[in-house]
Amino acid sequence: MNPAEPATPGSAPDDDVPGADLVERVVETRVLHRGRYLTFKVDTIERADGSRSTREIADHPGAVAVVAMDEEDRVLFVRQYRVAAGRFLVEIPAGTLDIADDGTTEDPGLASRRELEEETGYRARSWRKLGQFYTAPGFTSELMHLYLAEDLVPADGDRLGPDEDERLTLERVPWRDALAGAERGEYRDAKTLVGLYWLGRLRVG
Repeated sequence: MNPAEPATPGSAPDDDVPGADLVERVVETRVLHRGRYLTFKVDTIERADGSRSTREIADHPGAVAVVAMDEEDRVLFVRQYRVAAGRFLVEIPAGTLDIADDGTTEDPGLASRRELEEETGYRARSWRKLGQFYTAPGFTSELMHLYLAEDLVPADGDRLGPDEDERLTLERVPWRDALAGAERGEYRDAKTLVGLYWLGRLRVG
């Protein structure tokens, strides 16, 4: 276990801003583990009244997810076993932003194209960013960037394949059936539900 590290100093909250008294200022950070993508740490926070608590945090570089539509208006999904969930999940293509040797984080737009090709074997001529959201802000900094990909074409001979540790199968579902499945609770993955609800808003209104 690493010794406590000083927290990155932040600006004091402005008392004139609504909710400023609810701000939790990090005063100390203790790193527990640095992994390939995640850093697990315990932050000591201080409130406006001087009281302190700890927060268990998983720092994350961010991720992308893609709602991909083929020429028959079907949504592309990948089925894979998720150890943390202890079950198979059907999800839209997604993945973590790569971190370069110099510490910079991959551009989300480029990452979305990479992940679509790696997981489905397709590229898209039309891209639209739908939005971004924190996946679980109670304990992780992961920010998910959501994209819509249309006008798909098969990747050529130099296509990118799945990561070595990924085992997945590709599924295609008509978009109306996918929306109905979401309403029936057939999808348990949060980013997939967000993506399908976005799709429903765009297609149905």
